[in-house]
Amino acid sequence: MSPPRLELRDVSKIYRNGGQPLTVLHEISLTLASGTITALLGRSGCGKTTLLNLAGAMDFPTSGEVLIDGRSTGSLGEAELTALRRRRVGFVFQSFQLLPTLTVLENVELPLLLARRAGATEAARDRLRWVGLEGKAGSLPYQLSGGEMQRVAIGRALVHSPDLLLADEPTGNLDTASGNQVLELLRESAARYGATVLLATHSTQAAAIAGRRIHLRDGRIEAIE
Repeated sequence: MSPPRLELRDVSKIYRNGGQPLTVLHEISLTLASGTITALLGRSGCGKTTLLNLAGAMDFPTSGEVLIDGRSTGSLGEAELTALRRRRVGFVFQSFQLLPTLTVLENVELPLLLARRAGATEAARDRLRWVGLEGKAGSLPYQLSGGEMQRVAIGRALVHSPDLLLADEPTGNLDTASGNQVLELLRESAARYGATVLLATHSTQAAAIAGRRIHLRDGRIEAIE
């Protein structure tokens, strides 16, 4: 039997900035299977973004383990971590994080170029077709609406067919119609590409696309539904 796509085992995160230590996450344990959508709900400061960063190996727990396909991220060297982030993890941010001097196509190509993978342009055009923005390939980000920028960001996050898609408040800066489009794309990313989606959100509407909803409060799991 294969291991879960993502597993957190008794994960805690403590920040120390010269003063009193601040515990952001307290002994979190989660298991996420391939092709599923899980939502993290809770107020600002409850630990949602920290948990996403740990899940994507952008940060590491103070105690406990984060495992992707049964392998602890803490056991990986720098080269292995870089390869993991570039090839197996996709990130979607509330503020889009598109590079302003690159065209839409170039933004979507970027993860493949960094990973030195062949066929970057063809793959980027395919993802732009999927998000309905192939006609904007030559545009710069400032020429797009917020909803269009987020759809480009999702195309970029999925251009390398990652195993794990991490989305941090992806509808937070969008109107209702644009937000609904983005949520549909996130739903399809699990169904069509098999991505394991972990979504941090304040929105109950956004969380409704998830098969499981995890409520965080003060760094602890308060409820799972």
